[in-house]
Amino acid sequence: MESYSVKRYPVAPGVRLNVRSGPGTQYGIVRMLPEGVSVPINCQTPGTRVTGPYGTSAIWDNIGNGQYVADAYVRTGSDGYVTVRCG
Repeated sequence: MESYSVKRYPVAPGVRLNVRSGPGTQYGIVRMLPEGVSVPINCQTPGTRVTGPYGTSAIWDNIGNGQYVADAYVRTGSDGYVTVRCG
C-alpha cells in the first residue's frame, strides 16, 4: 500500500485518451479514458514523441500498473518531468 499521495493532473478537455500498455504508440491500447478526468502520475518515462494539446513531448505518464498515457495530453503545467522517472 502506498503511503504517499500521488498528485492528479487533468487530461485535455474534450479528449478521450488512449491508455497504452507501454510508453509509446506502438503499444496496445488497454482502455480509453472518458472526457474530463484527472489522472495520477506515478512516474514518467521517455517514449514515442507525440504532439497533443499541450505541445510535443516524448514523455509518457504511468497512471497505473502497465498503463501509460502521452504527457502531451495531460496538463502538468510543465514541458518537462514533474515526478520521478519510472524504473
